Amino acid sequence: MNNIIVMPMIIPLLTGIILIFLRSYTKTQRVFSILSSIATVVVSLVILNRIQHEGILRLDFGGWLPPYGILFVADSFSTLLVVTTSIVTSILLIYAFSSIGKQHEHMFFYPFIFFLVAGVNGSFLTGDLFNMFVCFEVMLLSSYVLITMGGRKIQLVESIKYVTINVLSSWFFLIGIAYLYGTVGTLNMAHLSVRVAEVGQGPLLTVISLMFLIVFSLKAGLLLYFWLPGSYSAPPTVVAALFGALLTKVGIYAMFRIFTLIFYHETVITHTVIGIMAILTMIGGSIGALAHNDIRQIVSYNVVIAVGFILAGLAISSEVAFQGAIYYLIHDMIVKALLFLIAGTMIYLTGKAKIQEMSGLIRNYPMLGWLFFITMLSLTGIPPLSGFISKVYLGQGAIETGSYLLLAVAFISGIFVLYSLLRIFLNSFWGETIISEDDDVPLKKGMLVPCVLFAIMTVAIGVGAEGLAPYVSDAARTLMNPEIYIDAVLQGNR
Repeated sequence: MNNIIVMPMIIPLLTGIILIFLRSYTKTQRVFSILSSIATVVVSLVILNRIQHEGILRLDFGGWLPPYGILFVADSFSTLLVVTTSIVTSILLIYAFSSIGKQHEHMFFYPFIFFLVAGVNGSFLTGDLFNMFVCFEVMLLSSYVLITMGGRKIQLVESIKYVTINVLSSWFFLIGIAYLYGTVGTLNMAHLSVRVAEVGQGPLLTVISLMFLIVFSLKAGLLLYFWLPGSYSAPPTVVAALFGALLTKVGIYAMFRIFTLIFYHETVITHTVIGIMAILTMIGGSIGALAHNDIRQIVSYNVVIAVGFILAGLAISSEVAFQGAIYYLIHDMIVKALLFLIAGTMIYLTGKAKIQEMSGLIRNYPMLGWLFFITMLSLTGIPPLSGFISKVYLGQGAIETGSYLLLAVAFISGIFVLYSLLRIFLNSFWGETIISEDDDVPLKKGMLVPCVLFAIMTVAIGVGAEGLAPYVSDAARTLMNPEIYIDAVLQGNR
């Protein structure tokens, strides 16, 4: 039975509902949350393994065959992201137990975490464009609550910008869906691919595709990223880590799915625009990371750089480049969560956010300092860490297709990533310590253990890249050959 496909969305959704009624029982919420997250990880791994043996899985609700009914589709690409999302959430929950505070825990913090994860996983697994919109909204509504939780002035200011941008992009998303349905008469993504191929991607459909490009660019932080650094630096550390690891990746996933499955006929227009936006995003993110001295801002601009780098793979659009982008997506979800956790922990320990106001932290907290060093090397792409293999594949894909400008900007942006993080390391961790024994704040094990787990993962993915290779190769092959997805979904019901 394929009912298991929907479980990575149903488990978090039901967990969130149940946790609403347990708001007064902190320990019960924690135990139930971590058990639910582990269950989601296990189910996601089972789905991923089944895909390797049985091919793409499909679940039709109510017995309605596609393209008429609601359906969920699990291929290697979407399921890899679901697995990573579930693992990242599980580890972040451990950090939340030690950092978020009982006041937040009694204000529905855990329910909204699980509602957000349900929306994220639903966006990855849906096979229908309107259902994707619904899952996006579930995710965004949860994020609106999480970004304001705490009620600090900076959170309220940044949340206004964040909510405004996402409401605007959702409005454009709905208009794009309406125009697309009015033009081809379906919203099933596999059927959309068939219909667009039949009628041809003329000027009207190309304009609609550019509308979707704007929508997902806003949600992913591609070029139109002005809302992101402030919004991701305002909420509590664990929420910022969750946002940095997951939210932009949903927009990136949607762009890969839409522009490899539906709108892949006029690549001279759409993919060229994506390539230009990726270049400008990497340049803008690099400038922002160098211009700021606030650790949270530097980390947030590194999210922007990563968005441009990943979508350079979509602009190149070769199977090797897709492999590089998928590896980097998995890597970035893990390492960005780690980077946000370390930055937030540094602020917690010192009460400072400016890099020039810290010094010698590695003498007081050596484990934290070396974890930051590993994170810096991983994001730069130093072997054998997880960032290396993705850059090799992306570079190979760029050379094979002659995309030398994208290649140059992508790898130069890596130098800026290294420099921006090296500034933090040299200013904040190196040198003479400014923390006396009396002012030394103990580093909680609940904060350190999640960072260690993420660091182990970035090493494991880099060293064990060969173990991931069959899944990543299958995901890239499906993106490169849309008929594989179409045949698995429609199965003669065209």
